[in-house]
Amino acid sequence: MRLRRSIILVAVLAASAAITLSAGAERLVLSISRHQVMVTSSFTGTQIVLFGTIEPDRPGARLRNSYDLVATVVGPRQTAVTRRKERVVGIWANVASRTFVNVPTYLAIMSNRPFEEIAETDLLRRQQVGLDYFVLTQQVGSDLADTVRDDPFRMNFIRLKKEHSLYAETTNGVTFLTPTVFRAEIPVPAEAPFGNYDVEVKVFSERALLVRNTTAFEIVKAGFEQFVANAARDYSFLYGLFAAAMAIATGWFASVVFRRD
Repeated sequence: MRLRRSIILVAVLAASAAITLSAGAERLVLSISRHQVMVTSSFTGTQIVLFGTIEPDRPGARLRNSYDLVATVVGPRQTAVTRRKERVVGIWANVASRTFVNVPTYLAIMSNRPFEEIAETDLLRRQQVGLDYFVLTQQVGSDLADTVRDDPFRMNFIRLKKEHSLYAETTNGVTFLTPTVFRAEIPVPAEAPFGNYDVEVKVFSERALLVRNTTAFEIVKAGFEQFVANAARDYSFLYGLFAAAMAIATGWFASVVFRRD
């Protein structure tokens, strides 16, 4: 009897292990067209191409029939203030403000189809899929929290970011070239801030999250702008003296040119 129980227990554990392995049978491989974008004074924007493939995580594992994919690109973070203006006694004035703490300066969320068709609302909220569910921490009084998605300050903050092409969500931004190979184009606008950009890709199937992976790229200054920035940072004292001398020389030259005899 004891031997039979041991055999049954081993069989149950083996079946559980097999179910666990089959549930995690995918791995995500990512590649990006370039990891660095060089920006000069003539930069007008560009695009970075993201490629990826969904593969079995072990030999002989079977893949599912279909997948959904969400790619989220998050740029450098900073604190920003949004203000609301109203007409007061015939003059437009700031009457209220809201501080957004450590939020992305750039945010792009792309998928192969509408988010609501990929997963349930609770999962979308937990995974921050879509601008409506992405956490934008705000200072409300003495508290730090995200507000409801129809909060006027939150809506206007996102609207302003969209107008400058810094926030975007595209539900047809990911294209499957085969059932397991995909590509997506990441737009980099001319106003994109300098710094590191994190790219996170999530794979869903049957409205469940299966696997995720990350990659990154950076936007840096190049040319004369980079030389000036490096000089100001590395040789701040000499840079200050040179800037003061240039200002004095420019003022003197202007006084000579426009002098009245």
